[in-house]
Amino acid sequence: MASVRFQPIPDIAALYLPRERLIVLADLHIGIENELKQYGVHVSSQTENMKKRVLDICENYKISDFMILGDVKHTIPSIPFHEKKELYQFLTDIQQYGIVHIIPGNHDGGIAKLVPDKVQVHTSAGIIKDDIGFIHGHRWPHEDVMNSSFIIMGHTHPTVMLKDRLGFKTYEPCWLKCPANKDMLLQRYPSGNRSVLFLILPAFNRLCGGLAVNEDGIIGPVASLMHISHSEIYLLEGTNLGEVRFLTAPER
Repeated sequence: MASVRFQPIPDIAALYLPRERLIVLADLHIGIENELKQYGVHVSSQTENMKKRVLDICENYKISDFMILGDVKHTIPSIPFHEKKELYQFLTDIQQYGIVHIIPGNHDGGIAKLVPDKVQVHTSAGIIKDDIGFIHGHRWPHEDVMNSSFIIMGHTHPTVMLKDRLGFKTYEPCWLKCPANKDMLLQRYPSGNRSVLFLILPAFNRLCGGLAVNEDGIIGPVASLMHISHSEIYLLEGTNLGEVRFLTAPER
């Protein structure tokens, strides 16, 4: 990825920042199973599995903080009791290992009233830690965030479409490293850092669908500030697949 400053954790959709002793996650969508049931898909809750993955990370990395980049919960606008309970217990258990910060996403309305007291819920316009901006990605970031050297985000649940010789398609979750579209960025943020690098996390919840970046690009207003076609794709196990433009099927 961008440098040794960022360590994607192999086979897990989580990013480790050694200097900050920080674990970054995005798109937990706790409670998504309830929506899937409406479509005839019956699966058990993934909250315990997600918590186990987080606690396994805590056993292997030095951690002082967690940064959750939005869509911690799934159901909107209201949230059922059992989902509230799972959300609260998940955050209670992981905050034993560090301070939990949440950048609210588009599924997180009212989340400040649902979390344990010590969890820090920040503005959905994003925050800066050192020279790194953290956002969800569903809205325009605060101008100060756009002065960062790096912006880490979620929201779009990136995947990559891979096709074999017989034409069969598979979709794999992936990381994206995206350069800025300098002209568009300065048009929207005149004082922004035109060399900012965007890092987009895959969804932490494995039940989440996603957009194939080499078919559909990414969603959210921030997409217009990036050169998507020149973005680098990395699989969860670390393989660099190259830039999006080389994995995009030509139009016929």
